[in-house]
Amino acid sequence: MRTADQSTGMVWARWSAVVIIVIIGAAAFVLSFAALRDLAILANTPKRWAWLFPVIVDGTIIQATISALVLAKSPERRWFLWVLGTGAMVSIAGNSLHAVAAGRILPWWASALVAAIAPISLLIDTHGLAVLFRAAQQDSIPEPVSLPEPIAKPVSAPVSVEAPTRPAPRRRAVSARRDPATVARAVAMRAEGKTYTEIGKALGVSPRTAANYAPSSAPASTAAKPRPLTPVAPAASPVSVQSIHSSRPVQQLLPIAVPVGGN
Repeated sequence: MRTADQSTGMVWARWSAVVIIVIIGAAAFVLSFAALRDLAILANTPKRWAWLFPVIVDGTIIQATISALVLAKSPERRWFLWVLGTGAMVSIAGNSLHAVAAGRILPWWASALVAAIAPISLLIDTHGLAVLFRAAQQDSIPEPVSLPEPIAKPVSAPVSVEAPTRPAPRRRAVSARRDPATVARAVAMRAEGKTYTEIGKALGVSPRTAANYAPSSAPASTAAKPRPLTPVAPAASPVSVQSIHSSRPVQQLLPIAVPVGGN
């Protein structure tokens, strides 16, 4: 209940403030208009055109106020705030000068200042209109849609996936009670090229048991063939060295008889 009463009170307060501001603004405009009109007459402005002077000053203030409200979120608002402050200072100075003059003709320098306000206001208002149009064109241009930046994912080292290997078949422990003669027969049959199935049927055991009996025997068909001997070059025969005999015949010496005890 209290919340509803507070909201109703806020609404009435806002509307009352708006009405009061409108009334005060209208009264201030009327008094300022009259003072500035008389000031223009004291500055040697024709009476039939003197009302244009307050229109120029107060009109510039109104334009700057509306433009500043429209461009509340634009950087161009600074220009209109500067114009609003300058226009307010000119209006205040004109009203004060009108009160000080008290119906007397203004000096030449004051009349020159009052006469220069009209063309200066024209330049300021024209530039303000250009700024307002430029800001409106910038607002009509659609802003580029910024796409979110992709999040860089950390590059992980490649993981090598190995193919699952089948576990080696478990062999049954060789029975310690197997008959040596049966094992020898299995080895002999395996050497002849028999398969484990045939050996098992012949011995009355399973093929696996037959493989346990003759695990290292290979079939005759798959036995390694003897590798051909590579021809070996015959070794060089030793050179017989024969003794060289002279072709001249050897003369045998005859024994010489030596007399014993003779001359």
